[in-house]
Amino acid sequence: MIEAEMNPGLLLNGTICFAITLSSLAFAWVLSQNKETYNENSKPALFSLIIFWIIVGLTYLPTTARMFTAYIGNQEIDAILYFITAIPFAFIPVPLVFFIIYVITGSAKVGEYIALAFTIIGAAYLIFVYNNGIVGPMVTEWGSIFMINSDTAINLYLIGLFVIPTSMILGLLLLILLQKMPKRIRYRTTLPLVAISFVFDFILTDMIAIVDVMQMFARLFVLIGTVLAYLAYFPPIAFQEKLGIQEQMGAIHFGESADPNIDFFLQDKSENS
Repeated sequence: MIEAEMNPGLLLNGTICFAITLSSLAFAWVLSQNKETYNENSKPALFSLIIFWIIVGLTYLPTTARMFTAYIGNQEIDAILYFITAIPFAFIPVPLVFFIIYVITGSAKVGEYIALAFTIIGAAYLIFVYNNGIVGPMVTEWGSIFMINSDTAINLYLIGLFVIPTSMILGLLLLILLQKMPKRIRYRTTLPLVAISFVFDFILTDMIAIVDVMQMFARLFVLIGTVLAYLAYFPPIAFQEKLGIQEQMGAIHFGESADPNIDFFLQDKSENS
């Protein structure tokens, strides 16, 4: 094992984690500041997105501290921080599945029941992790890696908390592609989902990585996903021109077009109810 004090790559790793923390929490704050511009029908979906980005930030806050702790060679604190990180990590799918179910069905009650099921699965994952412990850390040039000492916990997360939400995201994207909608709304619908999928998939890759380079690249892509999500809501003028959506978005303030992707789907549900 390489001595931690000789690994400046850990500082870069920690900086990326800190950037993820700041960007995701800042994005959640910006969304919350615009909550009054959303109609009552859209607010449950909005709040679930806010919670999602807060949980992402809370996952990478102790992870940031982990990298700097690993750099100074304190393995005990590194392990404690890993267990702390596992708590928000286990519940990342909960607001995500609520958002998808609510957007598709328009029913907050159904979304709550499904979210509760994923909360129970997340709690079960934590129980297996805490009961069976972890192996490590393996401090390398670019990262500090732990391995979960429970195949059950890994399989529970892969099957219950990863495959199903990912399939739901892909299903919602397919539903969007089959719908006829203005280009502006299609942009505002697909890019947030692609960004969320980026973040969700690479957080999992990060947590199960057994190679330091894979851990670094996974965290870099989580950061990219957060930036993509921000661009979905606040696209620069040059970006709008390149996509050909400037005319449709230029004269519309954020508050007036607050999440048309949510409104578009919920409109049909409210009309049919």
